[in-house]
Amino acid sequence: MSASRRLHLNTNVTGTGRHPAGWRTLDNPKSIIDLGFFTAIAQTAERGKLDAVFLSDTLTLKGHAHGPAQSLEPTVLLTALAGVTQHVGLIGTASTTFNDPFNLARRFASVDHLSAGRVAWNAVTTYDPDAAANFSVGEAIDKEARYARAEEFVEVVLKLWDSWEDGALVADRASGRYADPARVHAIGHDGPHFRVRGPLNLPRSPQGRPVLVQAGGSEAGVALAARHADAVFTAQTTFEGAQAFYRDIKARAASHGRDPDHLLILPGLYPVIGGTLAEARRRKAEMDALLDRSAELAKFARALGVQVSDLALDAPLPYDLIDSGDRADVSRGFIRSTVLLARSENLTVRDLLDRNPGAHRMIVGTPETIADDIERWFAGRAADGFNLNADVFPSGLAAFVDHVVPLLQRKGIFRRDYDGATLREHYGLPRPASRYAGGAPRDVAAAPGTVS
Repeated sequence: MSASRRLHLNTNVTGTGRHPAGWRTLDNPKSIIDLGFFTAIAQTAERGKLDAVFLSDTLTLKGHAHGPAQSLEPTVLLTALAGVTQHVGLIGTASTTFNDPFNLARRFASVDHLSAGRVAWNAVTTYDPDAAANFSVGEAIDKEARYARAEEFVEVVLKLWDSWEDGALVADRASGRYADPARVHAIGHDGPHFRVRGPLNLPRSPQGRPVLVQAGGSEAGVALAARHADAVFTAQTTFEGAQAFYRDIKARAASHGRDPDHLLILPGLYPVIGGTLAEARRRKAEMDALLDRSAELAKFARALGVQVSDLALDAPLPYDLIDSGDRADVSRGFIRSTVLLARSENLTVRDLLDRNPGAHRMIVGTPETIADDIERWFAGRAADGFNLNADVFPSGLAAFVDHVVPLLQRKGIFRRDYDGATLREHYGLPRPASRYAGGAPRDVAAAPGTVS
């Protein structure tokens, strides 16, 4: 394995797995509220030496009559998982649209301390009008406003995470000095969306600050990631398209004075694994047989921003309707990756429904074909690794860990054991210094009973 570059793998936990009917195969179909279920996932990921467990999240309840939706709040669940694991990273999703920077910075920094430095925040904006209705907002915020808020939100969180320098927590029993006020800083942020004095009310994170992840493929999202993110979760469905995305976002990072190797590109990948190709196809077919096809078609239409009546199963996508769409309540990244896949292989709507509706790339095959595909994308600079989607947990992840990971290890591109303690070390990222180190403006004066 090259000392300068190695493969990174997360497991992406959405509900009970990526397949919409997978929950119907489980002994406990109510697993979305069972800590033991998530413990098994995290411990399996750790057994496979994966970088991290990634928790997606939604702020609305949709389609719950047809299958499980994400339920447990990510930072709460990650705190529980920190207590039953020792090495694997813990990534949680939280929206910049419906949170406050101080509270969010505090939550993730708290879990980072409790996990000894294994936490990341996946920063997303929320375009769903149903989510807006849950947060006393009359209507969804438009995209330009969402990303303007997100940009400032991320900047405030990073300032708060830096507001305590390393070594500021002294805890000297002899002198009675608990913290060094010269190394604890008010951030004094005053912007169009937020006014935050700071500092954060807990010391600097074990890994300097939690890892910052960004998910999304819109132009505004990519621009935000290039400036700030340590890793990007993205939907890429073709090799050439992924290579182009990889080159573009790495170049954008470099234009901001960043080392492009310190921005990891991790597309989603959905493997369905069998000992033979026939076994893999049979596994998928057995779950497919449990699907409500009309419900899946309706979900696909909503994701594309069209009506169900616009989609004919054995015809191509209605590209004219999709390409001309300007709706704010759809993911342009999802649409882009779906259209690219459909055009590249001349797929019908039925074909796309069979391929995880064009979202994250699906591979149905043997451990060998999946490992070879991962190696090709990694070596070809289409990805630095993958955000893995199991068809159903825990069996889909266990099959990957037991049968694909050993092949990647033999290829020399994936670790055989953890060689660091923090998620930043797993990802090969440097530990950032506080922006306030060495004396900065707006030092907070020591208040009685607070920092000294």
